[in-house]
Amino acid sequence: MITALAGGVGASKLLDGFNRAMSPEQISIIVNTGDDIEMFGLYIAPDLDIVSYTLAGLVNPDMGWGVNSDTFYCLDLLLRYTEAKRWFNLGDRDLATHIFRTHRLKQGDKLSEITDQIRLTLGVKSKILPMTDTHTPTTILTDNGEMHFQEYLVKHLAQPVVKGIRFENIETAEPAPGVAEAILNTDAVVICPSNPLISIGPILAVPGMRDLIKQTSAKVVVVSSVVDGASLKGPTDQMLKDLGMEVSALQIAKLYEDIADVFVLDQRDEVLRPEVEKLGLQVVVTDTVMRDADKKRQLAETILTVLSA
Repeated sequence: MITALAGGVGASKLLDGFNRAMSPEQISIIVNTGDDIEMFGLYIAPDLDIVSYTLAGLVNPDMGWGVNSDTFYCLDLLLRYTEAKRWFNLGDRDLATHIFRTHRLKQGDKLSEITDQIRLTLGVKSKILPMTDTHTPTTILTDNGEMHFQEYLVKHLAQPVVKGIRFENIETAEPAPGVAEAILNTDAVVICPSNPLISIGPILAVPGMRDLIKQTSAKVVVVSSVVDGASLKGPTDQMLKDLGMEVSALQIAKLYEDIADVFVLDQRDEVLRPEVEKLGLQVVVTDTVMRDADKKRQLAETILTVLSA
């Protein structure tokens, strides 16, 4: 049994690898909901949907998000009505998920309940859990003012200089039902190669979450989200730089050193191995760049081999 902490695209690649390397029923996934945003009156949960669509075999393979071969007729007409500028794409089939989720939320159902219904309907056998049922949107503090993370990333293309990060309502949040059990009753916790600041950061910021990971008897494995001084996907490197941190796999290890047991380091960063080991972490060096399905499975198998040792 493994429990993964996951953001969006980067995490979904590794999760796809685990799905190929082991029984999907043995995987539980705790997903970041700090990216969640309301648009056109709909509740959008990007990371939950990326993980669900990926494991259901529906995701757009070129983008890593959205539904493959989707159309955008509804959004096109919505933008004509509102005269809004197009900056966030919502496909027609993707909209069905958002409409269903929003309808259920308005009926009083919890996000965790709705997420479970979505993954079952899509045929996903792994358990998918939002980090919390509380709406905790991530606000990015920039030199252009405060903005929702999606505005920073998509609308402004991650160009504003990041001054700080705030997780709204996080103080009153608590782990969603099933999260504590998934962490405490597993053989391993795998922290996927997602942005540690705005993908994994919100998960660990939920009160009690970090303590649960410290309490579990399972091994905690971290896969580096920085390779050779750069992030493979998203603005991790730029955000680290803006916040005065070193852009390196070593810096990623330092962010998790209080909860991690094993750190998976890319072979391009093998020179950093001694420094990471000084943090008290077991280091595994391998190819972490998941270019295709075989590479995803191979990385997952490498991690499973370490866990079984």
